[in-house]
Amino acid sequence: AVHHRSIIWVLDKTAGDNIFDKYEFGKELGRGEFGITHRCTHRETGELLACKKISKSKLKTEIDVEDVRREAEIMRRLPKHPNIVSFKEAYEDKEAVYLVMELCEGGELFDRIVAKGHYTERAAATVTRTILEICKVCHQNGVIHRDLKPENFLFTDSSENAQLKAIDFGLSIFFEKGQRFSEIVGSPYYMAPEVLRRNYGPEVDVWSSGVILYILLCGVPPFWAESEEGIAQAIVRGSIDFERETWKKVSEEAKELVKRMLDPNPFNRLGVEEVL
Repeated sequence: AVHHRSIIWVLDKTAGDNIFDKYEFGKELGRGEFGITHRCTHRETGELLACKKISKSKLKTEIDVEDVRREAEIMRRLPKHPNIVSFKEAYEDKEAVYLVMELCEGGELFDRIVAKGHYTERAAATVTRTILEICKVCHQNGVIHRDLKPENFLFTDSSENAQLKAIDFGLSIFFEKGQRFSEIVGSPYYMAPEVLRRNYGPEVDVWSSGVILYILLCGVPPFWAESEEGIAQAIVRGSIDFERETWKKVSEEAKELVKRMLDPNPFNRLGVEEVL
């Protein structure tokens, strides 16, 4: 869908309109709904970075445009933090918006869970603490992530003790204290019940972190069904079981923490600070 009437300009401030003068594009690293991420090299310094290229032809509605604008704004707003992928600069030309950021080459948390089957309690605690630190930084800066899931965290490199970083703020939103939201966003397995009921706030990020902790400890999601509707029903029903063989080795404290992070009532649910 080419906009014949006029080119849409998405971002307010960019580093320019010719990213290819400054960076050389390399292999594709991943792709999302609107964007394809490539490895790129800074032509002068040789620095390796990642660049998310968002094609304007994919932005069909004003809402899509708004989402991309917000993603760039959120990445700019979040402070430098060891567990958040650092944003370098943005470019925009007629074809696309380009977000240049730090490169993480260690693969997704998702893939490590699959490779390991499940994590030891100590390793799971470390990962969960990192994810909650990320929530804390987001919330302190007026941002709800809304899409925390193992696919959205990358390791900096392939070593065992690589840093874990949040990479995708495509569904994140700015919020004021006390503000509630109603649009259903996120990924089925990780969605909090109040999202499905269309009345939610920052507590949804703790819920998603709790789902991730559950998966880290036993290797499968707490709410599972063949269809998205089925998953949604399971989430709203909200019964969590610890029946699988793998739970036998998990301490009562850990199970208790999972339960309190997955409290269906967002106001009784543990807060980020309390979990940490």
